[in-house]
Amino acid sequence: MAERHKLADINFLSHDSLQLHARLPTHQRHKGKSRAKDLGWCWVHGLKVSTHLNPTFERCDDNYYCCGGSTGLQVANVGHGLMMMTWKEKVVPDEECFESIKAGLDLVSPGEKIILNTGEFYGLNPPEANLALLNRFFTKYPEYRERAFISVKGGFNMKARQSDGSPSPFEKGEIPSTVHGNPPCLRPLGISVENINKWLGFKPDLFECARQDKNHPVEETISTLKGLVEEGFFDYIGLSEVSEATLRRAAKIHPIAAVEIEISPWTYELETRNVIQAAKELDVLVVGYSPLGHGFLASNYQPGTTFSDIRAHSPRLAPGALEANIKVRDALTKISTKLGITNAQLCLAWVVSLGPHVVPIPGSHTKSRTLENFSASNVKLSESDLKEINETIEAFEIVGNRYPAGVPVWT
Repeated sequence: MAERHKLADINFLSHDSLQLHARLPTHQRHKGKSRAKDLGWCWVHGLKVSTHLNPTFERCDDNYYCCGGSTGLQVANVGHGLMMMTWKEKVVPDEECFESIKAGLDLVSPGEKIILNTGEFYGLNPPEANLALLNRFFTKYPEYRERAFISVKGGFNMKARQSDGSPSPFEKGEIPSTVHGNPPCLRPLGISVENINKWLGFKPDLFECARQDKNHPVEETISTLKGLVEEGFFDYIGLSEVSEATLRRAAKIHPIAAVEIEISPWTYELETRNVIQAAKELDVLVVGYSPLGHGFLASNYQPGTTFSDIRAHSPRLAPGALEANIKVRDALTKISTKLGITNAQLCLAWVVSLGPHVVPIPGSHTKSRTLENFSASNVKLSESDLKEINETIEAFEIVGNRYPAGVPVWT
């Protein structure tokens, strides 16, 4: 029998029950083999979250429980972050990125989707390079579009390096020729969204501001985004790096489909837990970015390692801090080695264990790493495993803040 896990008043089945397929009425059974085993689902404002990906098991389409919306959109419980495909000085070849993206999307069956997380500013020259990459990918492989749930960050003033949640002063279609320079002090939401759609070549599924603009209340931001949904620019509203209080305020204005926050064994703060709990109450999907600690927790970095990309600005990877934090990585390695899995799989399975509404989005630009990450969906940590991991997390004090001084967090 499958174990049951309580989410509010709804029961969810764990990954173990294969007998359920036989107990379903014949007309409800999936015919033939599927590339995804989804024995357990959670609805969060229309996003139906799969609890398992496995290319060898049969799939039970109707074995799910509802805790929110009703659109039938099935989202796998591990997603794919695309930022580091383009936010680096050394260009990653398109075909390498494409094979990495396809590796994840190939795991799902028709009607199911995997979150692909991108951003309007996830590039160096131009800032929209990540969007352009996706445009090229789906132009070459249009058949994969129906398998992807595209989540995009925007609403960020690249010149001022700060959030901009201003309502757009421009009418639809009136995009300045150089949106990063006109107007010089504003990056209104309407301009941001139209710019994203232009670079992608299609409308994304979900839009979220990279941070909540401190100059505009979240109620104003969500009201503006609601209008853009009604105009057909995207379908779902998300939030990124916001506090529990901001999430609750936003949800009063319009249903929030997802909230993206940093979650990993070295980033599990009190506010992280508060947001996860609030999201559970509000039927909001929690998307966990940097679940591998910017790759550090799955790495073999040694004392003295330096970085030439965005990680060079991380206080936790600075000289001195890195050496102290290696102890945490090594402690987790002992557990993963004992379990016969990789550190990446351990970290991702731990994030997934935080709730059926929690989806990590590890980044990768190679096919092999993508497959390693997605295979974490098949790892079931026991209560004793989780106890050991949690005790390890609590035993070490992480050295360094998540971001450099001045970067807004929990907005």
